[in-house]
Amino acid sequence: MTVKDSCEEFLLYLATVKGMTENTVQSYGEDYKKLNEFLGPDTEIDKVSLQDLRFCVGSLSAQKFSVATINRFIASLRALFSYSQKFGRLKVNPALEIKTLKAPKHLPNFMTGTEVDALCDAPQKNELLWASRDKAIFEMLYSSGCRVAELASLKLGDFSAGGKSAVVKGKGKKDRIVYFEDDALAALKDYLAERKALLLRLKLPGQKALFVNKKGGQLSTRGIRWIVSRYSGPEGTNRHVSPHAFRHTFATSMLSSGADVRVVQEMLGHSSISTTQRYTHVTTQQLIDTYKKAHPHG
Repeated sequence: MTVKDSCEEFLLYLATVKGMTENTVQSYGEDYKKLNEFLGPDTEIDKVSLQDLRFCVGSLSAQKFSVATINRFIASLRALFSYSQKFGRLKVNPALEIKTLKAPKHLPNFMTGTEVDALCDAPQKNELLWASRDKAIFEMLYSSGCRVAELASLKLGDFSAGGKSAVVKGKGKKDRIVYFEDDALAALKDYLAERKALLLRLKLPGQKALFVNKKGGQLSTRGIRWIVSRYSGPEGTNRHVSPHAFRHTFATSMLSSGADVRVVQEMLGHSSISTTQRYTHVTTQQLIDTYKKAHPHG
């Protein structure tokens, strides 16, 4: 079986048998596109050697890809070749010998309280797009810690009575409950009134998606990213951030206010607590600041 055929079969397996999300399968597909470019699609997978795979990794490094991108590529190689070995496509798995690169540790990109307040207020202040909708998006991202894809996929039926919580489908198609505080609920109420009027005008009363564009279609993940980019750019707060910064800020705020790390892990939908612990840096900084203020020689 060729490398190309093996990749296509494995991607189908991930989507159907493993039930991975479209975004995850697409990420694997991007890595396998690179693999086919390096090795050639007609190469038999059982003929691929450790040297061939090292050449692929080295080529990515030479092209100045980030450590995170290269490590993801290596993980994708391991998954593909393990699958191929499991189903008898090859006897020896050369990908087992590929070592991941040591990644530098970066603190999550989060906003200060002043910055997140300014961004949440920007839609009404700047009126760039659809103010009530965009404010609701920002407040709900910050209030819940949702991933942008989770927010984009929300339907009206996902909410509890009163709208204080909703069920989202996270990575691995795992459901979890997220919560919304008063500011988010108030912004959502204002937006829903305008949304209803728009959909009635467009004769689309059956639209179930929570966030829609001005034509009544469901707002995409890319659309939400673009909205955040507009309001955090020169026309808005002039401190560019991505939607994920709301998630980082949510986690940072929760932990620095004393929330248990395992509770925050559950709220974020992290499978590993080590991922959540990245946000404890703020708590550590607070300890340092307290020490400097309280110590006699501080």
